[in-house]
Amino acid sequence: MTAHALEWQRAAAALIRAMPRHRLVGNGMQATDADELHARVSAGSAWSEVASRLARRHTAAAMVAIEAGDRRTARERFLRAAACYSFGQVPLEDGPAKRVLYRDLVDAFGRAGALLDPPAEHVLVPWRGRSLRGWLLRPADVVRPPVVMVLGGIDAWREEYAAGAELVRDRGVALFLLDAPGQGETRVLGGLHLDRDVRLALSAAFDHVLADPRLGDRVAVWGNSMGGHLAALLAAQDPRIAACVVTGGTVRPAETHTRFPRFLAKVQAMLGLDPEASRTLMDDLELDAATLAGLTCPLLVQHGSRDAVFKVANARHLHDLAGSADRTWQEWPDGDHCVDNHADEKYLAVARWLAPRLTGRW
Repeated sequence: MTAHALEWQRAAAALIRAMPRHRLVGNGMQATDADELHARVSAGSAWSEVASRLARRHTAAAMVAIEAGDRRTARERFLRAAACYSFGQVPLEDGPAKRVLYRDLVDAFGRAGALLDPPAEHVLVPWRGRSLRGWLLRPADVVRPPVVMVLGGIDAWREEYAAGAELVRDRGVALFLLDAPGQGETRVLGGLHLDRDVRLALSAAFDHVLADPRLGDRVAVWGNSMGGHLAALLAAQDPRIAACVVTGGTVRPAETHTRFPRFLAKVQAMLGLDPEASRTLMDDLELDAATLAGLTCPLLVQHGSRDAVFKVANARHLHDLAGSADRTWQEWPDGDHCVDNHADEKYLAVARWLAPRLTGRW
């Protein structure tokens, strides 16, 4: 076997490890698409090209469904396309190719959202001359619903968590799927990176939600992976937060590149900084006992014992040091990062825990 063949085999194996079948399927991709993506990449095709072809296939099917008047099928197909674009862009560095896939992702998700009742809305929150970008999905027939702001991580962003978050919307809670600074559309198309004022940026997004007269005044935050850390940071310093969910989070986000140096490139992309400045900023983001004492709203922390990205002990510290009297710890003994290998259980557990605390309906 040639050195080139060995290199692409290693690269393919690394992508499949980072995005295993259960992560793809649990977060919106059709099982047959996930299988075809893995098979074609293992055979030598480029990950992003295969994912884009799958997405275009779903988009074409969605257009046929629209012509036939089948809005439900069209929405499902657009969501499948969005999932393919979402996972397809992950390996690409910031640049023209990633921006093309990201625009396609936003377009597909927006077309799916337009078929909801009420329709999803693409939201821009002004911040320092640029904008935080998100999607607002309101439940049907609910007057001034409470809201949960959903955050992604270092390279798994808002649309990846949309399918699971629908379980919360089904219980009468609006979803604000947000790309924080350094994440998703906010970074890739908006050029906004995460910095030391990230908590202020998230509070600005919170202000935007509260200013919408169609929405209620009870707003929770739910963060996944690095977003779990950001959710805890926001909840600890903004007393208006009604509840906080941390899935696969940590008190010490620097643990990723400290234990796995290859993560530093992902961190640099999120921060827009050189390696040394990136290390310093991530160290400064660590949540200490004094900060977490301010996290007094109801708190749910979910983690997998086998999480290879953020150690379960660091998630446990977040739970134990929080000042909340209403704290819940959920751990899966065989769970991986963000408990993606138990996606259905995880999302249902969040919906069951969060919705009553926001709606008051137990």
